[in-house]
Amino acid sequence: MATKKAVFIYSSQLEEYHYPPEHPFNTIRAKKVRETAEAMGLLRREAAPEPAERVVLKKFHSARYLHALKAASEGKFDAEALNMGIGTSDCPVFKGLYEGAALACGATLTAAKLLLSGDADVAFNPSGGFHHAGPERASGFCYINDVALACIVLAEAGKRVLYLDVDVHHGDGVAYAFYDRADVMTISFHQNPRTLFPGTGFEDEIGTGQGKGYCINVPLPIGTYDQAYMKVFEAIALPLITVFSPDVIVFELGADALAGDPLANLQLTNNVYADIINHLISFEKPILATGGGGYNIDNTVRAWVLAWSLLAGGDTEQERQGGLRDRTLAISNQQRDAVLPAIEAAIEAVEANVFSLHGL
Repeated sequence: MATKKAVFIYSSQLEEYHYPPEHPFNTIRAKKVRETAEAMGLLRREAAPEPAERVVLKKFHSARYLHALKAASEGKFDAEALNMGIGTSDCPVFKGLYEGAALACGATLTAAKLLLSGDADVAFNPSGGFHHAGPERASGFCYINDVALACIVLAEAGKRVLYLDVDVHHGDGVAYAFYDRADVMTISFHQNPRTLFPGTGFEDEIGTGQGKGYCINVPLPIGTYDQAYMKVFEAIALPLITVFSPDVIVFELGADALAGDPLANLQLTNNVYADIINHLISFEKPILATGGGGYNIDNTVRAWVLAWSLLAGGDTEQERQGGLRDRTLAISNQQRDAVLPAIEAAIEAVEANVFSLHGL
């Protein structure tokens, strides 16, 4: 289904805020995605964001935390801020960190508003996806949790929200934000937390109270490759999305699950992301997509341009001529024998813990 109302969210202002040069998170990714998409004729419509307002940020973050974040951004840093994760090696203090985080969050909220108003069917903010930030804690390169806030805003508008997270790290900040709610279903596919930050996201973390069964975590073994990933995605995500029947999909498209990422250990090509997007499009629901992790810059940019091409209604021939698709990676018998049993075990565990709660 070609999507006509697709909006790319971007502002050159986002490039004014930089993590320290030695930090793995590089904001140039969004700029490169936009430049590549424009060169390929994929930018039919754009929207510039405004910074998220404090009153909106307080829907998820505490006033105390936002004050500490803003103070640190202005060079006023104390032990209380450090206790909230501000000023660690993962979440360093730098000039403009509050303004940059608020603008990146504003970009995701702009996307949410476009979907709610009907002005867009699809909106993509490559500068978003800060899924680790908690109500009162900076974590995992994330200061303000734009995707949790977008889910809150969409849910407040009466929408059933499906949050899908394919970043290689568990989407902990979002999962726990809605852990006791049934109006937002969170599904996170991530490298086994025994082997990767943040150490959460096991199959038995399924929500509580009204939210029991609406938090789905799928840990993946080191070396997971395309076919194994799609096997577990199609077995778990597709039936759950179908039975949940969301009004809108929020898609955190971290690209650090790709082979060659310096911070993780999965072996995917960007063809997996293309397959997932084609599945999501088939539900014919509005899609809010964001960036996320991805620390091999070139691989991340190609994956996100490919994703945007599909979300915006591009065609396969255009993708291939543009060199966006990755080559298939060879999988050894040893790798297959190591990965498949763990994949099968993950499928069985999630089915046992969650499926019966949804009549599956």
